[in-house]
Amino acid sequence: MTTDTNAELLELVRSLSERVDSLEVEVKSLRMLSNDEVSEDIMVAIAAAVAAYLGHRARKRQPTFTRKTTEWQSATRRSQLNHAPIHLR
Repeated sequence: MTTDTNAELLELVRSLSERVDSLEVEVKSLRMLSNDEVSEDIMVAIAAAVAAYLGHRARKRQPTFTRKTTEWQSATRRSQLNHAPIHLR
């Protein structure tokens, strides 16, 4: 009787192992399908990180100013948009 029980248990373990293996393959294929869809925000962040790593510096965007400018405003704007290293300014 114990050999029959052991044989049944062994057969159940084999069938469960086969089911687990098939489910693992299915989960792996589902993960591969879902990895294709990366959001645009993540792609922009990755691209910025790669560009920074390769040494590309982002350009400063010129802000909009009012039409009336004083000498002080012009000098400040020139110093902010100056691309020279800080120690040479």
